[in-house]
Amino acid sequence: MVNLNPNIDPSTVKILVVDDIPLNVMLIEKMMAMQGVKALKANSGKVALEMIEQDCPDVVLLDIIMPEMNGYEVVEKIREKYTQEQLPIVMLSALNANDDVAKAKKLGANDFLTKPVVAERLFNTLFTILNERLG
Repeated sequence: MVNLNPNIDPSTVKILVVDDIPLNVMLIEKMMAMQGVKALKANSGKVALEMIEQDCPDVVLLDIIMPEMNGYEVVEKIREKYTQEQLPIVMLSALNANDDVAKAKKLGANDFLTKPVVAERLFNTLFTILNERLG
């Protein structure tokens, strides 16, 4: 498992978890807390975009299937203002077809993980991104 760079204080890391299903958010929030990382929560794409403008997180964990504005639309909006290096996005979805992964990456997602989320895979992905970005 990849570890967070020792020069990075986990308590200063902000991960924005965007999912309309509270149980999914709670599970990821608990995983983050086990690593000492703060999880910010948004239950919709609109709320996520507002939160990003107020206090930009270090990484966004983004569901695809959400009402009003789906994850693909959120990625497009984020990429209008931020590059993949400035604000990494990891898609989390029950969708797992090659087309879904390809579409997410084409729109600007840094990575794509399928649900149910495996903690070790999530941490490997996050810590790799954070070490590149903050380390």
